[in-house]
Amino acid sequence: MAEARRQRDVIDTSPAFVQADADALEARFTGVATGEMLAELLEGELKGRIAVVSSFGAESAALLHLVAAVDKALPLIFVNTQKMFGDTLAYRDELAERLGFTDLRVYRPDPYDLAARDATGLRWSYDPDGCCEIRKVAPLRRALVPFDAWISGRKAFQGKSRLALPRFEIDEGKLKLNPLADWPKERLEAYFEEHKLPRHPLVAQGYPSIGCMPCTTKVAPGEDPRSGRWKGWDKTECGIHGEVVAADLPPGYEPFL
Repeated sequence: MAEARRQRDVIDTSPAFVQADADALEARFTGVATGEMLAELLEGELKGRIAVVSSFGAESAALLHLVAAVDKALPLIFVNTQKMFGDTLAYRDELAERLGFTDLRVYRPDPYDLAARDATGLRWSYDPDGCCEIRKVAPLRRALVPFDAWISGRKAFQGKSRLALPRFEIDEGKLKLNPLADWPKERLEAYFEEHKLPRHPLVAQGYPSIGCMPCTTKVAPGEDPRSGRWKGWDKTECGIHGEVVAADLPPGYEPFL
């Protein structure tokens, strides 16, 4: 008998999700409460395929509380750019412990990349986009390799670049969830109060949006909360997230205003 022809291994390089998937999820969960949506997805079709990413910034506790209520073992990813405030690192440890997360994963920039492209540690001062690419974007990309989807804490009220933010996006072939996309500031504040969530210590000092230490400044009352990020530069996002404009959204989507 002739030997059966050996089947060659095939590596599937197609993306896990496409825009049609994001559009379908957007329609499916329209009007569904945030906690209910997370429970259905994290315990259902996305179980084992998704992580939550947090900067442990000014508003991070609300999203992490919602996620922990569903699955405390969900991988929690934090990128330590090695330019973080010490307060942020302490807050990360306090909050992750308090909420009971059991799989905190910390990623850092590649030391060889830093030596080659930011040996002085001053790239932030003349090329903030390049600095973010080395210290935030590249490490997060490595962190997300095992996952098909991830959760972001962005909200539409955080700035003009996020006004049209949907709950579901596609980012480099992965599904990105923005569970708090349509939460207004007042609802977020009420959630903090209701659940007695600890605040980032820098919030009381005038930092409503907190990133890396060299590129974060205080914000005056009434200013855009993100105006203290990269002050003096024409830059509003670190590169992990792009601007979301109405043309990117599915037909019929109503952006938060």
